[in-house]
Amino acid sequence: MSLVSEFREFAIKGNVVDLAVGVIIGAAFNGIVKSLVDQVVMPPIGLLTGGIDFSKLEWVLRPENGATEEIEKVSVMYGAFLNTVIQFAIVAFVVFMIVKGINKLRRQEAEAPAAPAAPTATEALLMEIRDELKARPQV
Repeated sequence: MSLVSEFREFAIKGNVVDLAVGVIIGAAFNGIVKSLVDQVVMPPIGLLTGGIDFSKLEWVLRPENGATEEIEKVSVMYGAFLNTVIQFAIVAFVVFMIVKGINKLRRQEAEAPAAPAAPTATEALLMEIRDELKARPQV
């Protein structure tokens, strides 16, 4: 088997295609969640906390000195980190709800009554004998 045909077989397998679709959907979902957090969730929280914009919160380690030297400001951007943590919490909750729904469907499927098994050859023969005995006139 040539390398090209092996690669084609690998790339066309259902698992690889499913994984690629999942990654693409996940990337698109990330943009939606980022927008939700940055533009819908955080503004009211900022308003409740006195107009604080969480994405701009920082801890300055070395301030910028623009007077004589070009020294860049060094800071820890913990506000952006808080936004990312909130985004993660939202994604984790959505994934949890999806998995919970799938598990519920699987449980319902498992609880569905199975069709009764067909009688074995011995059972069928015994039922025929029983029916014959019932059909005979009583003496």
